[in-house]
Amino acid sequence: MPCPPPQTVRDIHVPIRATRKPGIYKDSVTLMRIAQRALADPGVLRATLLMGTDANKAALRADGLLDAALVDARPSDLMVAIEAGSDDEAEAALAAVEGWLAGREAMKEADGPAAAMRPRSLAMYAAHAPHAATLAQISVPGAYAGAEALKALRQGLHVFLFSDNVPLAEEQVLKRLAQRKGLLVMGPDCGTAMLRGVPLGFANAVRRGAIGLVGASGTGLQEVMCRIHELGEGVSHAIGTGSHDVSAEIGGTTMRQGIDLLAADQATRVIAIVSKPPAPAVANAVLAQLARTGKPAVVLFLGADTRRDAASDAVVPVTTLEDAARAAVGSLHGRSVTPTPTANDGQALAEADRLAESQRYVRALYSGGTFCAEAQLVWRAGGIRARSNAPLDRADALTDPLHVDGHAAIDFGSDEFTVGRPHPMIDLATRVDAIARQARDPAVAAIVLDVVLGYGSHRDPAGTLGPAIADARATAAREGRHLPVFAFVCGTEDDSQRLSVQQAKLRNAGAIMCASSTAAARLAGILAKAVAERMNPLSTSRALDSVSPRAEIGVRGDRQ
Repeated sequence: MPCPPPQTVRDIHVPIRATRKPGIYKDSVTLMRIAQRALADPGVLRATLLMGTDANKAALRADGLLDAALVDARPSDLMVAIEAGSDDEAEAALAAVEGWLAGREAMKEADGPAAAMRPRSLAMYAAHAPHAATLAQISVPGAYAGAEALKALRQGLHVFLFSDNVPLAEEQVLKRLAQRKGLLVMGPDCGTAMLRGVPLGFANAVRRGAIGLVGASGTGLQEVMCRIHELGEGVSHAIGTGSHDVSAEIGGTTMRQGIDLLAADQATRVIAIVSKPPAPAVANAVLAQLARTGKPAVVLFLGADTRRDAASDAVVPVTTLEDAARAAVGSLHGRSVTPTPTANDGQALAEADRLAESQRYVRALYSGGTFCAEAQLVWRAGGIRARSNAPLDRADALTDPLHVDGHAAIDFGSDEFTVGRPHPMIDLATRVDAIARQARDPAVAAIVLDVVLGYGSHRDPAGTLGPAIADARATAAREGRHLPVFAFVCGTEDDSQRLSVQQAKLRNAGAIMCASSTAAARLAGILAKAVAERMNPLSTSRALDSVSPRAEIGVRGDRQ
């Protein structure tokens, strides 16, 4: 039986202030940034800004934030709810949010006719500055996103479509039109891109270089970019496609356009693909297209075995995010690369020896869906089956991701957690609650965490997660249990949050720092396997050589 959830801010009375702003619309990126800014105040516990749809009101009600002022909100109204440690802090935070929504600070910096005439639509922008921009970044509710993207394409603009919940039929129309016009639609549901060093959505500060990326995965792109940066090389472009692009319905339209663009780009010498498994026809088309580019290529179709399907010796298949980065760098220098061990087996076994008899299961609490998928694959390769709200197979689906039995990998960036609240890369409250909950469960043997830095992410994630980790370990210790927390940071020293600073804060809180997402998953898998063998006296092996599904990486030829 799972233990009851710990007391959280939702279980005690705290001041809540709310307001309804009739007829005011702001895009979701703007709302996320305002919420993040409000949450930077230590007195603010939760800050939620969303439109007054029935679904959003239901989400507020479930979180105990549906104040009387919001009950009659209409879909065209903006709802603001603030929860703080005191009445004064709640009032001050609400006033600050209202000021940011009104743009008062921006008005101080930009007075006069230019400020008054700021364009409020794509058509207005095109009329005032028809040649100033080449790309439109769109982040509006999914019901409106397709129409806005269509307007941008008709204005001759490439599109970065951050919005999710756009019907596949609309995505098909948009991408077919973009193809005919020689334009690119990155998305819907595209979280990350970097074009000529310019970040779009969530991205990291990485050096420019000769490796071009195409990805149907936001955090996967970020992790591979950061690992390439760490290995001393750089990225020419990172083209996001959106999570549905590799489906049979869409046919990999943007992925194939991206490959063509990188093939023609003189600055790009190696092409790397990061994606969930495509539809079989899409996979075959992508592999064949890569072989025709004449450039060395690396392919990660996470969860798919592409070793038998690679169409050319120049196309190198890999199975983990870490190996994708290593193979891309190896291909750049024309040398064969054998994956190095990604975890310290001895450390994992030593941690397992300190666990109590009740501690059997690992729980991964991720903000990135790709990390969640990779962990399940790494564990499955070692015989460990995990359940998830983003499962590899439907049979492993969780009915309630907040109350679980057994091994579990949870994606806190999925829809059930992000409707009505900012993404967990911005608002860490949901994961802080989950860490406390897992610490109270006597069956939990280890927790795995990702920490994602970069543009758009929380200003100091380790500053919030660190105390939560320390509290969780202290809670377990009071109950006679040792609780390992395996963590990794997706970021660079050039990110505003600084990789080394974030790692130090997590390490000081008691986290075991891992070099990559792959390393963290494998370390937790080794521990889980050791615990399982302890429970099964017939098993004698303590090694977990198969826990990371790594293929031999062979890069043929001299490409220096």
